[in-house]
Amino acid sequence: MPFAALILWHTKPLHFGATELSVRLTGNTVEKVYVENDWYDGPRKGIADFNGVPHRFVAHFDELKGYEDTFSLFPISNEELELEVEQWKIYVEWNKEYEAGKVGVESHPGHGGLIQRWDELEKLLKQKRELIPPNATLAKAEFGRTNQENRYEPTGPCYGVEWKVIKQKA
Repeated sequence: MPFAALILWHTKPLHFGATELSVRLTGNTVEKVYVENDWYDGPRKGIADFNGVPHRFVAHFDELKGYEDTFSLFPISNEELELEVEQWKIYVEWNKEYEAGKVGVESHPGHGGLIQRWDELEKLLKQKRELIPPNATLAKAEFGRTNQENRYEPTGPCYGVEWKVIKQKA
């Protein structure tokens, strides 16, 4: 299901597998996360700053080991960021209703056919989300909770990221 259709957290602090996300990042290079597109025992796809510039991040997946903490990072255009943030805001509004018990998971916009603008954005972003350029930067990620009270806000999720470059793009 696209765009983290099954992100349904009710607990605080957040957990990444067995690791609590209540740990605060302490480095000087904590980068903003704008959008979470996929979550499975932690963020797997989304948009975050890398060296202060918005980049798409995509976790590597190994058939035997599952998701790894190695990510491909590549810059995105301002237009693409605006589209992603617009769709993120639709998700945040839906999630507020879901968390309040006003709607069920069947109403998630990622199912398609429920919110016209979501569907339009999905079509515009689909290919951009699937293509990883061969010169993408490889990096390890450490995600940690920010001071944001709610897990999801229009400004982004409640965590930041520190990147440790493994291989810089050519």
